[in-house]
Amino acid sequence: MNIIITGAGKGIGFETCKKLLHNPEHSILAISRNIDALLELMKSHQNLVPIAFDLEKDPFDDILKNINGTIDVLINNAGYLINKPFGAFKQSELERIMNVNFNAPFRLIQTLLPRFSENAHIVNISSMGGFQGSAKFAGLSAYSSSKAALACLTECLAEELKDRKIKVNCLCLGSVQTEMLEKAFPNYKASMKPADIAEYIAHFALNAHNYMNGKIIPLSINTP
Repeated sequence: MNIIITGAGKGIGFETCKKLLHNPEHSILAISRNIDALLELMKSHQNLVPIAFDLEKDPFDDILKNINGTIDVLINNAGYLINKPFGAFKQSELERIMNVNFNAPFRLIQTLLPRFSENAHIVNISSMGGFQGSAKFAGLSAYSSSKAALACLTECLAEELKDRKIKVNCLCLGSVQTEMLEKAFPNYKASMKPADIAEYIAHFALNAHNYMNGKIIPLSINTP
């Protein structure tokens, strides 16, 4: 399979890459602003192709230059979080959150659309904060709203792309002990580690489209 994953340089994305690389027949295109860890991983995995790419600034067409053949799986994992009171949000901060969490997946799917294989699977990584009816937290109005938009996009694309047999699903993750979480909530300790959730994401990306389409799946050990 040809697999693309964004936000692959650290945390959940990096651990998901490692899980997917267990199968040498998978070709993994790993996108991140910082690819140092991916370059190190590539030394032991020839089927890994790291790409240094800024989802906010770089032209998406550049990604096509690194793709051979069709794309079987796209995992939109990259995310950006700011914990800040609603009234204190600056326009630039809101724009960055929306650009990384919603606009980038939207534009990337558009760009890759001609290259998806039949029965390809697009997996959007959202958050429990963006899952309708879940508990919400002060300071995450922009982040949760951007992730809710990504979940809605999932449902829309599942309908729009069904004639091409492209499946689109969304995983809404609960808290995972990542660098991004630690920065936003310094005193909080999540019960889930990136490697734990990565195993589920990898299996879901490779198999779930055979059973579901347009589904928003809450993935948390806590009750929403």
